[in-house]
Amino acid sequence: MQLIVSAAIIGAVVLWGLISPRTLDSVFGTLLSDITRTFGWFYLWVVLGLVLLAFFLAVSRYGDLKLGDEDDEPEFSVGAWFSMLFAAGMGIGLVFWGVAEPVSHYVTPPPGIAPNTADAAGAAMRYSFFHWGFHPWAIYGIVGLAISFFTFRRKALPLVSSATEALPWSWAKRLSPVVNVLAVVATAFGVAASLGMGATQIGAGLQQAFGLPDSQWTESAIIVVTTVLFITSAVSGVERGVKWLSIGNLIVAGLLALVVLCLGPTIAIIDTFTATLGSYLSDFVRMSLRMTPFRESSWIGDWTIFYWAWWLAWSPFVGLFIARVSRGRTVRQFLVGTVLAPSLVGFAWFAVFGGTALNFEIFRGVPLAEAVASNVSSAMFVMFDAMPGGAILSVVATLLVFVFFVTSGDSATLVLGTMSTQGNPNPPNRIKITWGVLVAAIALSLLLAGGLSAVQTATIVFALPFAVVLVLMAISVTLAIRHDWEEEQKRERALRRRMREMVR
Repeated sequence: MQLIVSAAIIGAVVLWGLISPRTLDSVFGTLLSDITRTFGWFYLWVVLGLVLLAFFLAVSRYGDLKLGDEDDEPEFSVGAWFSMLFAAGMGIGLVFWGVAEPVSHYVTPPPGIAPNTADAAGAAMRYSFFHWGFHPWAIYGIVGLAISFFTFRRKALPLVSSATEALPWSWAKRLSPVVNVLAVVATAFGVAASLGMGATQIGAGLQQAFGLPDSQWTESAIIVVTTVLFITSAVSGVERGVKWLSIGNLIVAGLLALVVLCLGPTIAIIDTFTATLGSYLSDFVRMSLRMTPFRESSWIGDWTIFYWAWWLAWSPFVGLFIARVSRGRTVRQFLVGTVLAPSLVGFAWFAVFGGTALNFEIFRGVPLAEAVASNVSSAMFVMFDAMPGGAILSVVATLLVFVFFVTSGDSATLVLGTMSTQGNPNPPNRIKITWGVLVAAIALSLLLAGGLSAVQTATIVFALPFAVVLVLMAISVTLAIRHDWEEEQKRERALRRRMREMVR
C-alpha cells in the first residue's frame, strides 16, 4: 500500500511537471518561499540541535556502544566505508559548488557586508565552510545512526520508520506509513533532480574540454549513459560496484585537489584554510542561528535555510545507505566518520577550489564572477582555463562529476529498493533496475519539459514534515542508546559480582 501511494504521488507530480512545468514551479516556489519565511527559525534550531547531539554522543560514555552484536566486526575497511558514505552524501555537490559558491557569496555577500571586498571574500569562504560542514553531515549522521542502531541492535527493519516506532507513544507507531512514503518520494525526486542538474555540469565540462555542444539532447544522452552505469553498479552489489567506484572516485578527487593546490596560489590556499577555519569556529553559533528580522533580505532563506531543507530532504536516502554499510562500528566511530571526517575533507576542498577561485578573481582578473552569473556549471572549468594544464584538469573534473553521479545513483537505487521491499537490505535486481529506470525517466522527461527546477523545489518542500520526523528519530535513538548502555552496565556489574563470588 505504501509503495502504491508513493508511486501515485511521484506520478502525479511528474505528470504535472510534463503538462505544465511553469505552474508546478510557481506553486512549489510559492510554498517554498512561505515555508522558509515562516519556519526558517525551526530549520535552524533543529539542525543546530542535531549537531550538538552528534558531538555529545561522540564524546560521551555512550560512544562505546556497538552498532550490532558485541562480536560483530565492520563489514568494510575504514577507507572503503568512508569513500562510500562520502560519495553517497555530497561528493558531487562539492565538485559543483566548490568554485561557484564562494564566488557567488563574494559578489552577493550576507547582509551587512559590502560586495566585492576583502570582508566579502572572508565571509564567502566562512559561509561555504558553514553550508558544507558539520551541520549537513550531522543531519545525515543522526538519521544514519538511528537506522543503524535499531537495525543492528534491535533487529528492526532497515527503514526510517523503525526509529519512530520505538518511541514510547502509541501515536508514533501510526505515523510509520506516512514516514516511509515521505522517505520514498523525497529520495526519488531528489535523485531525479540531481541527475538532471549533474547532466548540465557534465555537459558544460564536455563543451569546455572537447567543444561538444551543450544541448538538451547531449544532457539526455548523459543521463542515459549514467543510468546504465549506475544500474550495472547497483546490480553488482555494494561489495563490488558501489565500493570500488566510490574508492576510485575519492582517490581521483584527492589527486585533483592536490594538483590544484600545487598549481594554484599554494600559500594563499593554506592561509585561506587557516583563517576560514578559525572564523568558522568562532562564529559557529552566530551563523547557526542567524536570521534577519530587521532587514529586508532573503539571503539567509535563499542559501542557509534552502540548504538545510535540501539536506533534510536527502537524509532518508543518505542515512539509510550509510546505515547499510556501518554494521559493527561503535557509536563514536560512526559519528566521527560521518560528521567530523567528511566535514574536514569539505573544508579542505573549499579552501583549495574556493580559495583559488577568489584569488584568481581578485588578484588576477579571471572573470569567474561573470562565469557564475552566466552559467554556474561552467565556473570550475573557467578557473581551470587560467591554470597550467587546464584542459587536462577539465577532463579529469568532468570524469569526476560523472562517476560521482554514478555512485549517487547506485546508492539511491539500492536504498529505494530497500524502502520498497519492506526493508530488504539486498533487494532483488529487478527492483533495483525498475527504480533506476524510473528515476532516469523522471529526470529525462522533466529535463526535456523544463520542469527539473520545479521538482527540486518540490523535494525541498517535503523537508518540512521530515524535519519533524527527524526530531522524533533523534529523541528515539537517544533514549534507546541510554537504555542499552544502562543495560550493559548492569550486565557488567553482575558479571564482576559473579567473578568475585567465584574467587571467594
